[in-house]
Amino acid sequence: MNKSSKEQVVAELAGKLAEAKAAFLADYRGLDVEQANKLRGELREAGVEFRVVKNTLLNLAAKGTASECLKDHFVGPTAIAIAAEDPVAPAKVLSEFAKASKTFELKAGMLDGGLLSLEDIKALAELPSREVLLAKMLGSINAPVSNFVGVLAAVPRSLVQVLGAIQDKKAA
Repeated sequence: MNKSSKEQVVAELAGKLAEAKAAFLADYRGLDVEQANKLRGELREAGVEFRVVKNTLLNLAAKGTASECLKDHFVGPTAIAIAAEDPVAPAKVLSEFAKASKTFELKAGMLDGGLLSLEDIKALAELPSREVLLAKMLGSINAPVSNFVGVLAAVPRSLVQVLGAIQDKKAA
């Protein structure tokens, strides 16, 4: 790789890291091509870019970005997963893959400029997806309105039931 292509890779990575909400580092040693392609495919479906990068290039690209907190983990073979949108999806995919694989290991992560430990990544992976959280929030917002409508409808319904009972009593 010549100098100009290295500069291009650093510039591209710096741009992606600047826009990233989350990034996860992993040690990919021991993965065969089939496993690596499967992982890339799963992450691609989640809207995450996964690539293997030299640590020196990654260190240069991370300078001045929120991912700079990961610089102590740029040792050994390093793969990075960059999430521009939902940080929970890649955490789930990577955690599940790490559980299933004996050789793949997560190193660390970054979420909105803060360093994530392995325990933090596991906790993030256990969160429901963004869509589920939005649905729960919408249900919580909608519940008081539904209850209020039910209470308002109960008053006329009760009146009609009482009038019906009086009518039945007079008819009998």
